[in-house]
Amino acid sequence: MKKRSVLIAGHPTSVSLEEEFWEALKGIAQARGVSVNALIEEIDSTRSGNLSSAIRVYVLSAVQGRG
Repeated sequence: MKKRSVLIAGHPTSVSLEEEFWEALKGIAQARGVSVNALIEEIDSTRSGNLSSAIRVYVLSAVQGRG
């Protein structure tokens, strides 16, 4: 588990994810031509629960071709 600080709407917050999810998130962001922070802000804007969980679900959906 790795904790990283990210900016969401200009406010720092900590997100804890397994390294594999961080790597997948970086790859998705790169493929979309956006920063990891921008992608996390997008995920944050549509989530209904915990941010770390929302990121994991987003990554899983993207890997499965639904994202």
